[in-house]
Amino acid sequence: MATIADWLGAGCLLAGALLALAAGIGVLRFPDALSRMHAATKPQVLGVLLLLLGIALRLRSPADLGMILLVAVFQLATAPVAAQMIGRAAYRSGRLDRSLLDADELADRGQGSGPAGPA
Repeated sequence: MATIADWLGAGCLLAGALLALAAGIGVLRFPDALSRMHAATKPQVLGVLLLLLGIALRLRSPADLGMILLVAVFQLATAPVAAQMIGRAAYRSGRLDRSLLDADELADRGQGSGPAGPA
């Protein structure tokens, strides 16, 4: 049974590393802030969670599993907040192409008027 867990752990580590690599490439290659924000959060978080699952399948001790769970919870709690702040800063500074937005709920509030706009 330990061999199966080791192989599953190796698969999770490989998949997580590939997702983290894809996130890094996306951050470098995508053209605008909103696309980069997406690449920096969604595949990166899934990649980190797969890496943590692979490590958990390999280590299997209660102390290690507790630490891995704590890291996973912090990752899940901080990545959406960071993405929200990046998107908000890009919107407020006027560094995004508004034609790419499907809906702009903040347009009537005057929050995206560029660098001279409200902070």
